[in-house]
Amino acid sequence: MTEPDRAGATALSGQVPAVIGILVRRGADFASAEDAVQSALVRALETGERPRDPKAWLITVAWRKFLDQVRSDGSRSAREESVAREPEPGDITGADDSLWLYFLCAHPSLTSSSAIALTLRAVGGLTTRQIADAYLVPEATMAQRISRAKQRLRSVRLDQPGDASTVLHVLYLLFNEGYSGELDLAAEAIRLTRQLSELLDEPEVDGLLALMLLHQARREARMSASGALIPLAEQDRSRWDTAMIAEGVEIVQSALARDRLGPYQAQAAIAALHADAPNADETDWVQIVEWYDELVALTDSPVVRLNRAVAVGEADGAPAGLAALADVDPGVPRHAAVSAYLHERIGDFDTATNEYALAARVATNEAERDHLARKSAQCARKRIQDR
Repeated sequence: MTEPDRAGATALSGQVPAVIGILVRRGADFASAEDAVQSALVRALETGERPRDPKAWLITVAWRKFLDQVRSDGSRSAREESVAREPEPGDITGADDSLWLYFLCAHPSLTSSSAIALTLRAVGGLTTRQIADAYLVPEATMAQRISRAKQRLRSVRLDQPGDASTVLHVLYLLFNEGYSGELDLAAEAIRLTRQLSELLDEPEVDGLLALMLLHQARREARMSASGALIPLAEQDRSRWDTAMIAEGVEIVQSALARDRLGPYQAQAAIAALHADAPNADETDWVQIVEWYDELVALTDSPVVRLNRAVAVGEADGAPAGLAALADVDPGVPRHAAVSAYLHERIGDFDTATNEYALAARVATNEAERDHLARKSAQCARKRIQDR
């Protein structure tokens, strides 16, 4: 794909959530609306079209695709009467249906896990593999889950939005995928969470917004000019966005003051402690461990326990961190990387070399894979020097 073609495809794909929402408002079921939009995108790729108004073009072509499918299915009359009452595409292109569509995908007829998977795939644009990785399940299992969710929504009317907790979890996963660098989704997740914060009087929404802002503030310092991953302790903190940090800290402090603690607020408090430290050595690891204890009590998540082991290792020494790690399932993603780091800290370069190599083999993105491979090579050299 040439650069102009790629730019055109990106402009169109960025309109997918809004266009699906518009088709659903016009009477299409969710699965048919998504199919129609995807068909329109395929047409754009095949013909090389670069419309002046991508959203209006996508609405027009997707709606026609949907009508064609309705006619072929023999369901013409009722739906075409609905079409006759709808405004032309140009009358509604200014509307932003993205957040509304997120709520519709969290429909009460779906389980939380199915709703999240469907939204990430159809609205967020993540691949089935990326969603499967986030849920620690095989790709085929996730594909079946998404397919069943779409089929379920074919038989229900999308007029009853789901709950906010499901939408929050979707936005959290969407931000994390964007923050990894594989897809540029972080800014969109922040935008939608800001909208949600304005709509709902809920400290956990503010906690999630603060968490996103505090992580996004460090984004420019996470990668070198050559694309190498830079760990938090080695980042140039002068490159952090201080205005974004100040906003995130203010939001999480206000949320915590309401005394209705939730997981996103606790995570944001941890991120704020990292942001407050002028350098890595002055990080308040003792307080971070305390917040991880709160998180464990709230979620009992193996990922939280893994991160807590790192914090314990920093606060009380690597042996204590390894003792905490012993209680974490080795199958948890990045377990090998944490084990390698803690073994390197105590001078066990044999184990660190092997664990870094294992972590590199199972890493889910190239920058992380390269970083872990370099760490393995460094520990191997240290091992030779010690002999």
